[in-house]
Amino acid sequence: MFVHIVMFAFKEENKESNLVHVKSMLEALPNHIESLKSMEVGIDVSHSERSFDLVLTSTFEDQAGLNAYAVHPAHLDVVSVIKEVTTMAKVVDYLV
Repeated sequence: MFVHIVMFAFKEENKESNLVHVKSMLEALPNHIESLKSMEVGIDVSHSERSFDLVLTSTFEDQAGLNAYAVHPAHLDVVSVIKEVTTMAKVVDYLV
């Protein structure tokens, strides 16, 4: 199994509504992308200086599944919104 984790820092403008909107968009992706086996999306509740605002953890059978997800039109639609409302993202991909 291949795990893909992304953490996002959101812009302050309309932050709460953007978090909810992006979370909803991400959670809809498993219904549209066959290679996406699971996805969990969480909004940070600690609000510490080290925190990011939103995290997603997704799983795929293999690297090819992640590659298919990366270029899928439904994913690219979400990426377009995320780029507008975030200031930073960090990624970790690993094999289980």
